[in-house]
Amino acid sequence: MNTIQLIRNTLLLLLLGWAGPLVAQNDTKEQIVVPLSDPSKPGFVTVALVGGSIKVVGSSGKDIVIDAVSSNRRTDRDDKVDPNASGMKRISAGNGMEVRAEEKDNKVNISTDSWKRPIDLTIRVPQRCSLKLKTVNHGDVTVENVTGTLEISNVNGAIQLSNISGSAVANTVNGNLVATFKAIDADVPMAFSTLNGNVDVTFPGNTKAAVKIKTDQGDIYSDFDIAVDKSEPKSTRTEKNGMYKVSVEDWVKGKINGGGPEVMMKNMHGNIYIRKAK
Repeated sequence: MNTIQLIRNTLLLLLLGWAGPLVAQNDTKEQIVVPLSDPSKPGFVTVALVGGSIKVVGSSGKDIVIDAVSSNRRTDRDDKVDPNASGMKRISAGNGMEVRAEEKDNKVNISTDSWKRPIDLTIRVPQRCSLKLKTVNHGDVTVENVTGTLEISNVNGAIQLSNISGSAVANTVNGNLVATFKAIDADVPMAFSTLNGNVDVTFPGNTKAAVKIKTDQGDIYSDFDIAVDKSEPKSTRTEKNGMYKVSVEDWVKGKINGGGPEVMMKNMHGNIYIRKAK
């Protein structure tokens, strides 16, 4: 296997506390460039972080370019007091990090040791690129100028999708979810949800969709004329061990421009905005 094939198949960057350039506030930065096996075809990038932010930007380049930053931000683990160290001074162990990128058949899997400390990733990709991105703490997920299938998940942070084309399934728990489409895949269903925050999605004016919308403690607003289904809410009755339960479905269902694939939007504490692109 030649050097180029090795680079394409596996790129491993191991940065110890003394390795890599040190910049302001003791941040550690490094870059990995990952060539695609066939640049003429779309790419697919998968990222899963425990701590840190993910930013993906579509560009005219052919490679996947990963900029990784390990910062000195404190985590929940850092805030814990060790009772056995009373009266002692704490010595920082540095901001080393490990980032691994593996490429095969245009599929790039990026993994890190972000469970140790937050690692922020900025990834430049070709514009035609599908994404599967996930983070849990200490960061937001941002995607700009990408065409493809997007699967985005966050727990404690926002999701911002700008100038995208294709389809998206995006959910977060604590944070706003904002998405702006310049074009959509007319045959693919989509879903957007958060627990604490607003869901704010902008579609092209010619979008055809069957919407299914629910907010428990908020309001729903739309630029589109939605033909709302006026049928009675569906009720479900169940019985178990002498306990009886009646559930009434309170989804708002309707059609945009005559209907199309389902677009689900849901949150608990926040509003839902369905906007028409100007």
